[in-house]
Amino acid sequence: MPGKIVIVDYQMGNIHSVARKLARLQATFSVTADPREIGKADKLILPGVGHFMKAMQYLDELHLIDVLNDFALVKCKPILGICLGMQLMANASEEGNVAGLGWIDAQVVKFRVKDKLAYKVPHTGWNQIVNKKESILAKGIPDSSEFYFVHSYHLVANDSADVLHETTYEYSFPSAVEKGNIFGVQYHPEKSHGAGELLLKNFIRL
Repeated sequence: MPGKIVIVDYQMGNIHSVARKLARLQATFSVTADPREIGKADKLILPGVGHFMKAMQYLDELHLIDVLNDFALVKCKPILGICLGMQLMANASEEGNVAGLGWIDAQVVKFRVKDKLAYKVPHTGWNQIVNKKESILAKGIPDSSEFYFVHSYHLVANDSADVLHETTYEYSFPSAVEKGNIFGVQYHPEKSHGAGELLLKNFIRL
């Protein structure tokens, strides 16, 4: 059921567009880096645009790693990672060659496209998703729905059961994951019109 959502502010961008979208959806939310407030939330959104290594450094400097681990792995409350926020849930990333939070058994790698004229990196713009399993996050979102992407790195999942959506950009990659209370999307639902709005509404209603 709807409750208090906290958008985690760890200095990595895209926070304000997510906040504006939640406000339009009339969600109850706040934006903070205060570990105490984060720990008291009913749900968390971990947004982000930027460099993986710097993001992990900021989480460490702000003393947020322990509270995030407690929220996701001990309290098992819903948490949604968006773009870089999803990538941080993986084991590690090539972007800085550093460890991530390790909630999803996956690695983050840079796009390795062969046709660099047809497939520019970063992957920017609208692209379709393919549903890989039943989902409470993606309820009502059909195959081939379009979402907005901006990224140069993507997940490689070690456990296919974690993959919620796949997207093809020369080759297929996981564009969303769902593992219990842990959700992640590579695309930007806050910029994805009707499909993105429905996904955020589903998260708000959890």
